[in-house]
Amino acid sequence: MLEALVNGLVILLDPMRMVMLMAGVVIGIVVGILPGLGGLMGMALILPFLFGMDPYGGIAMLIGVAAAVPSADTFPSVLMGIPGSSGSQATIMDGYPLARRGEAARALGAAFTASMIGGVIGALALTALVPFARPIVLAFGSPELFMLTVLGLSMIGVLSGSRPLRGILAAAVGLLIGLVGGAPVAPEYRFAYGELYLYDGVPLVVLALGLFAVPEVVDILARGGAIARADLGVRGSWVKGMREALHHKWLVVRHSLFGIVIGFIPGMGSSIIDWLNYGWVVQTSRDRSQFGKGDIRGVIAPESANNAREGGVLMPTLLFGVPGSSAMALFLGALLIFGIQPGPALLRDDLDLVFVIIWSLALANIFGTLLCLALSRPIARLTFVPFYYIAPVVMVIVMLGAFQETRHWGDLLLLLVFGLLGWCMKRAAIPRPPLLIGFILCPLAERYLWMSYNLYDWDWLSRPMVLAIAALIVILMVGGVVIKRRQAHAVDSAGMDGRAGTEP
Repeated sequence: MLEALVNGLVILLDPMRMVMLMAGVVIGIVVGILPGLGGLMGMALILPFLFGMDPYGGIAMLIGVAAAVPSADTFPSVLMGIPGSSGSQATIMDGYPLARRGEAARALGAAFTASMIGGVIGALALTALVPFARPIVLAFGSPELFMLTVLGLSMIGVLSGSRPLRGILAAAVGLLIGLVGGAPVAPEYRFAYGELYLYDGVPLVVLALGLFAVPEVVDILARGGAIARADLGVRGSWVKGMREALHHKWLVVRHSLFGIVIGFIPGMGSSIIDWLNYGWVVQTSRDRSQFGKGDIRGVIAPESANNAREGGVLMPTLLFGVPGSSAMALFLGALLIFGIQPGPALLRDDLDLVFVIIWSLALANIFGTLLCLALSRPIARLTFVPFYYIAPVVMVIVMLGAFQETRHWGDLLLLLVFGLLGWCMKRAAIPRPPLLIGFILCPLAERYLWMSYNLYDWDWLSRPMVLAIAALIVILMVGGVVIKRRQAHAVDSAGMDGRAGTEP
């Protein structure tokens, strides 16, 4: 195995293959900066050019795209409050408030450093777990996957702040929207009203852009001025952000490992990983008062996880030929173009290629982070440009990002509808993330619950992993309530002490 590890590095260090890797990183950064595209679109753009290409160079380019997008999609999430892709939605929660305070460079520096470390940890985990991955993958059946979706839904209260009932209402609306289209377990279409466009359900990208992008553009234009509320200069350079990410090193490691584990399970999307990690860092933090207002930990945790996730999704893709994500489905197609059959045969006959992929993942994360850091300060200055100069470009990009999902006029109509819904929710102080979580988890929960019942009746409730995940849900929820009450008690005590101190 050590010989294959060294051979993989030697193969990749060929100058032409390194150029291909860097080209993939640059393409990934460009795609990540444009809202609504994501790694799937980046891979789709270069897939037609792979025919006749050197297999190692072509695969390195694809991995470069996959590794760079989760870093670069932080730019629109932090600077404009627009999700760069489905894997950067939770970054908006604290990254965008930091940008509005004039601390965009600090947020970007912390995010990119956490992304790089997470990506390298993902590559190391892929190296270490290649021989042991099969039994772990096989241990997760539909009951365990259903409980993971319930774990995601349990985060709704955390993400609703001081308005849990409004958050639950928003999640219920999200679940209702998630029911639109074909049922996962029966040949019927719900709430489609005979429209072919709705047969496949509401596109996630359109919903996310409508909820988060359109309301922010409208509000900033109505307020006037720039994205940042005060002309303070770009405070807190990216170097300070890097230091903060390193200061929270155990937070980075913990959430990177969690991202790998969730990415390891086929069917768990990047958006689920993002919100699970954000909910976890909020739930397990003693001081939660600044989350949603510009807490740097709310940037570091999801950014660590979404880059580390790439190491996780590659495991089932390479080991069993089961794509760990939609982008990995394209990656499987690329392997077949080169005549490479993923699965146990790949580990047996071409271990060098496996380590070329692992080295490409590690180096692409490092190169992508360095390039993003170099761009962070000048791009962060965009937050101080009068927004009426930027708004037309942003709206065109948002509309193109929405339209590319299915290339149907219905994408633009739904963008308008969800934009109005998001604006109304913002005005009514109804949290929007719970709606998105409900929408994402609805089809997964329905599918896995149906499969669990049909395969195991109700006996699946007694499976060890199911009970373990259920216990984790209870611990997180009870712990969150206890911490919240203690904080409220501490605030009340401080208030009483302050009033007592003012009495004559």
